[in-house]
Order: sequence, then C-alpha cells, then structure tokens
Amino acid sequence: MRPDQLKQKLIEKAREIGIDKIGFASADPFVELKERLRESREKGYASGFEEPDLEKRVCPELSLPEVKSLIAIALAYPSKLKNPPHSEPGAYRGIFCRASWGEDYHVVLREKLMQLEAYLKTLVPGVRTQVMVDTGALSDRAVAERAGIGFVGKNTALITEEFGSWVYLGEMLTDVYLPPDEPVLDGCGDCTLCMDACPTGALVQPGQLNAKSCIAYLTQTKDLLPDAYRTKLGNRLYGCDTCQTVCPKNRKLHFDHHEAFRPDPEKVKPLLKPLLTMSNRQFKEKFGPMSGSWRGKKPIQRNAIIALAHFKDRTAIPDLISLLHEDPRPVIRGTSAWALGRIGGEEARQALLKAKQKEQEEEVLAEIDKGLDMLAEECI
Repeated sequence: MRPDQLKQKLIEKAREIGIDKIGFASADPFVELKERLRESREKGYASGFEEPDLEKRVCPELSLPEVKSLIAIALAYPSKLKNPPHSEPGAYRGIFCRASWGEDYHVVLREKLMQLEAYLKTLVPGVRTQVMVDTGALSDRAVAERAGIGFVGKNTALITEEFGSWVYLGEMLTDVYLPPDEPVLDGCGDCTLCMDACPTGALVQPGQLNAKSCIAYLTQTKDLLPDAYRTKLGNRLYGCDTCQTVCPKNRKLHFDHHEAFRPDPEKVKPLLKPLLTMSNRQFKEKFGPMSGSWRGKKPIQRNAIIALAHFKDRTAIPDLISLLHEDPRPVIRGTSAWALGRIGGEEARQALLKAKQKEQEEEVLAEIDKGLDMLAEECI
C-alpha cells in the first residue's frame, strides 16, 4: 500500500471512531521548540510537571527509535454548562476548568489512539508505534501544530479553525512513513485579549507563559499559595479558562457531541463547604473520574478555603475553625487561618488567638499572624 493510501485509510478510520481532527507530521527534531523550552527553564517559567529531559521533549527518536511519522489527533470538548447551579449566600460554589469536565481526557484520547493503533497494525503488520497523551515526553501542541491541526496562539493554546482551542490533543509515533500535512498559519494577528485578561500576567509575551504564576498551575500545587495570588484565585478549584473564554476564536463555540466529556454540573461547580470535610473515599468517588482530581484532595480543599474567603462566607467560619484547630495538614491549617482573617469577625479572631497558643509549625503561625493583622485592620 502506498503511503498516501495508508494515510487516507487512517483518516477514514479516525472519522469512523469519532476523532474530530487528525493530522500527520514528520518526526524531525523540534529545533525551535528546544530553544523556547531552554529559555523558559532559564527564566524559571517551567512548571516542573513536564518531562525534565529537554532532548526527549524535542527528539521523537528518543521515544521511538527509527520513528518516521507523527500522527496528531484532536477531540473537541464543551465550553458551556446547561442549567448550571448558581452560588448563593451560605451555598457558594467553586468551579473546575472546562478541561476537567466529564471523564478524564487522558483515558478517552488514549482509547481513541489505541483503536487507531490497532487498525494501523492490521494494515502494516510489524509496525512499531507509541501513543502519548499529555504525560508523554513530546509537546502535544508542538506535534499538533506541525501536523496542521491548528496554530499555537498568544495564550499558548492550540487553536483550531473548527473548534477553537476547546480541544484535547494526543499523538502516536510510528516507524512507517506517512505524507506530512502543512502547518496552519498564525491567526492571532494583532489581538492581545488573552494577554490583557490574564489575572496574574502570566502571559509574559506572545506565546510565552510563566507557568509559575499561571492560575491553572497554581491550583495544582500542594503547598501554601503565595500571598500575591490568593485574591486572584476567585472561586477556581482547578485550572483557569480566562485566556480561552476571551479569545475571539472561541466565540460562540460549544461542542458536546462526545458523551464522555459532557459535564455533571454538580461535579464541575460543587458546593464549597462540603469539600472541607470530605473524606478521601468520598473525594475519589465524586471527583476521581475527572482529570482535575489527579493531584488529590488537598489542593482542591485548599482552593475551596480560599474561595470561601473570596466570598467572605461567614457560614463557613465553624468549619474553618475546626480545620485550623484539628486538621493534621499544615497547609490546610494555615490557609484556614488566612481565610478566617479575611472573612473577619470576633469569632474568627478568638479562634486565631486560641490557635496561636498551641500551634507549632512556623508556616502556620505566620498565617495566623496574617489573619490577625487583617482583623486588626478591620477594626481601624
């Protein structure tokens, strides 16, 4: 079978199994990407979640020897909730970003790629392949851009013509040659809406993100959140969609044809207070199938505490006091102390003073002092 015929059969199979976009690229090293990644690391912008070996990130042959082609796929996901629950006093809600709605996309995309992989093996016996979704060595966006799926915008998201940036990406490496597709030209033009709207200024220049100050990254960390970002978090529990929701390329786009990605409103906009007392088992049962649960319960609980402080929800004070006095995790005690100071009131002040008498952890004591300082300012 000729390479072009093989490529066409894969395109038809992708359509048959519900892949929204497929593209093909050469397996040459990503030379320009290497320089950008090196610069990002030198400036301290890298998140640390990615593959640490730069050579592996840019050289496909280090993942699959004798690789000849890269096959990129994209699946669209929803951008809107039908009948979303709303926050109200005493029953405030948090929000998971859209990339965490529905079933974990890592699982869904990997299944699609494995179906495509199995089909390729029937066409080319003995073919070697490797499937990657997000956690692989290569950059999904770089592969997708080279394969003509879309272009990487100023917000660093891969933007497609049909689905905007509301797409999940994955790729398959193979040692058979497939004719490459042409990359798509940059479509951002002079627009800087994403950069202007970023809550923390994390988009330091077009196409360059300081991950360490990106809310999407910060919501996934497990330590105390730096002071400068706490008031920026709002009610976000996981991720941030701001740079995508303001993008003109995403305007009025919404796709829910993949049943696996259809969100449960009560899961993606959960009540905040129940999160504070949720057990590990309850957390896994409710949020385990979502990609936003991958870092476990603690970051979500910490973010929920900050969200309650954002709303200044006085009905949460008893729960926050209980966490401050009894929770074994310093991050949760410390964040609760800060939240009590921000919410305010005499009950919060007395709880902080009591906690200060018995607390042993320096970082928690520092948060108690911050809370007391906020309460003192409240009285001025």
